[in-house]
Amino acid sequence: MTDRQRVTSQNYAIPISIVIAGALIALGLYMSGNGGANLGNRVGDAGNNNNVAEQQDDTTDQVRPVDESDHIKGPRDAKVTIIEYSDFECPFCARFHKTMNEIMQEEDDVAWVYRQFPLDSLHPKFARKAAIASECVAKLGGNDAFWKFTDEYMRTTPSNEMWNFDEELPRLVEFAGVNKDEFDTCFAGGEFDKHVQDDVNNAIATGGRGTPWSVVITASGDTLPLSGAQPKEVVKQIIEYARNN
Repeated sequence: MTDRQRVTSQNYAIPISIVIAGALIALGLYMSGNGGANLGNRVGDAGNNNNVAEQQDDTTDQVRPVDESDHIKGPRDAKVTIIEYSDFECPFCARFHKTMNEIMQEEDDVAWVYRQFPLDSLHPKFARKAAIASECVAKLGGNDAFWKFTDEYMRTTPSNEMWNFDEELPRLVEFAGVNKDEFDTCFAGGEFDKHVQDDVNNAIATGGRGTPWSVVITASGDTLPLSGAQPKEVVKQIIEYARNN
């Protein structure tokens, strides 16, 4: 474990054993896929905790810089930035989405960036289509429309493609406040196919092997891995560490 991943008792006014446990879960074992859908799972349920990938070097510094094309909650000049690569059909992503929305209500110096990581091997029917749909919504309605669409999608739809995407999509688009005819033109046009794939490629380059996969950017600009739908307490410990390092 590197110095930037080591949390000491000077950083927190909580027992060091709790900090170490949180760091081990979210940092030291980030390739295990616990609490997340893993690309290695080709058979059975997504997110099988028995499928543990080999530990790899930390490549989170390969994360693409945040720019105007990104979807952000919180201040762009936040002290801590969490860049999440997510799959709309992943149940663990829906769980982590709820956690992050709660955190954003409680932290005023944290930015949450949503990027696309559809796992085609696990969710071949809807995940990439949903990613493209969300980008069309963002183009037509802006950042707020993107988050309305995404929050509602994660909150109300079943995961693992156990629903009728084509019937439900118009409701989500209307909820986001976007013109349906303009959306249909964008959705059918393929404009965001490359953008979504670029997000996928960057997720993998940073070490992502499943979803949700996140890269935390600290106050000093360092990067930390955060894998899986970690509990809010663990995420907040990492935020506190990132805030002070």
